[in-house]
Amino acid sequence: MTDLDILRYAAFSADPSGGNPAGVVLDAAALSDADMLSVAAEVGYSETAFVTERRGDGVLRVRYFSPLAEVPFCGHATVATAVALADRHGPGTYVFVTNAGEVPVTVDEHRRATLTSVGARVAELAEDDLTALLTALRWARSDLDTALPPRVAYAGAYHPILAVTTRQRLADLDYDVPALKALMELRGWTTVQLVWREDEHHFDVRDPFPVGGVYEDPATGAAAAALGGYLRDLWLVEGDAVIELSQGADLGRPGHLTVTLLPGEAGVRVSGTAVPIAG
Repeated sequence: MTDLDILRYAAFSADPSGGNPAGVVLDAAALSDADMLSVAAEVGYSETAFVTERRGDGVLRVRYFSPLAEVPFCGHATVATAVALADRHGPGTYVFVTNAGEVPVTVDEHRRATLTSVGARVAELAEDDLTALLTALRWARSDLDTALPPRVAYAGAYHPILAVTTRQRLADLDYDVPALKALMELRGWTTVQLVWREDEHHFDVRDPFPVGGVYEDPATGAAAAALGGYLRDLWLVEGDAVIELSQGADLGRPGHLTVTLLPGEAGVRVSGTAVPIAG
């Protein structure tokens, strides 16, 4: 695989030193599952996207691998891949066929991509799971914002959502890695979406990702889509809301994600820019 063309993009940022880095392989047709996992581990980012098949008319089969495992859907690597395609072929619309379903992505002339997730859904977080999650995070129940109740949300991957009352609690993230990883593997959760609500339409978020082999994901499009579904399902925003998420500042990689909810649309739109990383 020495001749493999591996691109590197920072998603949800206009600065290569911000946002979430993603590997992108635009021609992975000849790679096996083991090959893709090996490449993702070598790249070392939270996700690397692989275009394994081009089906014509902008339809592409795309798979996503963390350094430890394949994941069904990854938002920031989707944005990175779409922008990488646009850098070569110009702005346009694609349909990524992922393990979670079809995800349309549009890229404009400013390297801004908008994906529409598969249909979002929200479920209760079991009391035992909440207790285990808080224990692993080293949080108390008094840290939680009662106006934003714990849930598990899905928009291509599963993410428990916990909201805290202060930005400082979010900043002081220091979790038990083995305990959280074991719980996430048991429940099939991809990241944990931790949020602090600045106001109705602005949130700061963080996403532990030990199951992927990294401590934290710097900007998480799949979790952003899940959060949009959560806010809509719990009637915490209006049906046509635009929600702005800030993520990555605590890691020194600030990023920005825009979540858009449209009436009658089962999926959630997530938008952001991406730029190449030199090297």
